[in-house]
Amino acid sequence: MDVRSLGYRTDLALLRLGGTLVEDRGDHLLIRSRHNPTYWWGNYLLLPSVPDDDDIDHWLARFSAEHPDAQHVALGIDCTDGTTADLEGFARRGLEVEAGTVMTASSVHRPRSENTEAIYRPLAGDDDWAQSVALGVRIDDGNYEPEGHRRFVQAKMATYRRLVEAGHGQWFGAFLDGRLVAQLGLFTASAGLARFQSVETDPDFRRRGLAGGLVHLASTYGLERGVQTLVMVADPGYVAIDLYRAVGFADTESQLHVQRAPAADRPFRDQSESR
Repeated sequence: MDVRSLGYRTDLALLRLGGTLVEDRGDHLLIRSRHNPTYWWGNYLLLPSVPDDDDIDHWLARFSAEHPDAQHVALGIDCTDGTTADLEGFARRGLEVEAGTVMTASSVHRPRSENTEAIYRPLAGDDDWAQSVALGVRIDDGNYEPEGHRRFVQAKMATYRRLVEAGHGQWFGAFLDGRLVAQLGLFTASAGLARFQSVETDPDFRRRGLAGGLVHLASTYGLERGVQTLVMVADPGYVAIDLYRAVGFADTESQLHVQRAPAADRPFRDQSESR
């Protein structure tokens, strides 16, 4: 199965680098992250197109067969356009449907609202990475079972740290008085193509120009090292998308996906980079 979606192509490239299994089953791709089994978008099926309504139950059953221990459901749709209206059949069955905006840039400029008090730099050392985990936990504090959520964040950040140390990209933070208050990653997906990951800002420090400063720094870092196209996936209904546009990113594609949260949890907002 040849993947058309720029969003999913870059997703899969980074997942593979992190040790995720991506297996071509002919009529779909199986994605399985044994090192982080509760990571919904590391354990999903990618379908070649939006299925007909009569086929939806087949794909839900197929997900259960491919991921028998999963308590969630996650299905990606390989397309370059579309809206949540195309996923109405899934919504009628009680699943959450999302259409993320895939954004690209080949050049960037400094945002007007950039916070000039923060120190922007790559993470370095155990203390920085411990702060990264703590920030990831604070982002969704109260939304999930605490200990399970911490294990998920720890596994995710351990994977990103391995990618950094293997030379596949960099993780950047914004620090105020030594405290990490915003972070993101940028990793090479293929020659000339790099993908952002997890643009996160501490809830107590949002709307202070921190994320814009980080996106500009990371983008410049990548472009100076031969990246030709930067890729970001954003929630079209969330304020951060305007920040990315202000730095120089343009809407390029839609990325469709469907999910159902475990019964005891609230769902993630979406599959986009920003929180």
